[in-house]
Amino acid sequence: MVDGRFTTLVAAVQAAGLVDALKGEGPLTVFSPTDEAFAALPEGTLDALLADIPTLTDILLYHVVEGKVMAADVLELSQVQTLQGQYIDIRVEDGKVYIDGAEILIADIETSNGVIHVIDAVILPESRDIVDIAVEDGRSENLVAAVQAAGLVEALKGEGPLTVFAPTDDPFAALPEGTVVALLNDIPTLTNILLYHVAEGKFMAADVVELNEVETLLGESLSVSVDMDKVMIGDAQVIITDIEASNGVIHVIDAVLIPAS
Repeated sequence: MVDGRFTTLVAAVQAAGLVDALKGEGPLTVFSPTDEAFAALPEGTLDALLADIPTLTDILLYHVVEGKVMAADVLELSQVQTLQGQYIDIRVEDGKVYIDGAEILIADIETSNGVIHVIDAVILPESRDIVDIAVEDGRSENLVAAVQAAGLVEALKGEGPLTVFAPTDDPFAALPEGTVVALLNDIPTLTNILLYHVAEGKFMAADVVELNEVETLLGESLSVSVDMDKVMIGDAQVIITDIEASNGVIHVIDAVLIPAS
């Protein structure tokens, strides 16, 4: 990448020790921010990243996709997995294509080992874990309180990856009166219920709909059914999908799942 518009990106790639990886056989697709995109980051950000190689590496790998994804292919996708492991969202609006909010300025610069699309901003992977997101969201205060009471915070903040089917406060409120209080006083049962909402591995919505069931950390499986655009996990409907976290993904559901045993 000798183009003079990418000197900052090249310096970052060199600092992260990713030159050989990006010069490999591939094919790879790179969404390349220009120097202006790096210059638009908050003051001091670039220097901080160059001093934090693991974080810098994650950010750079978040701009790279395995395979050769041309512009025509990008238009057919809503998201695509990066080499960092998380997914970037793709949106088309008024004839413009956006990658996680960054606009593609120039498409289909073919190379010997893939293709480059030039973007106008540096895109950043999600740095918050599952618990952080649930706390900050504010719609799942009962779930957060239950996780804390059951001593599962550290498990859900771990490396993962995990998939969490997360009820909001409304489903907890819909339980029979006194149920939440009773569960908070019965930690073994509460723990079982919470583990019944978590699966090992990262199952995005596209993965979930291909399954008949998903095994939970409780050891019992949840059924998966699809009727038109309605996806059911056990007796709960999935109402929001693919909330990515640094250690997995959250899907919001409209009911609290109760294991059979």
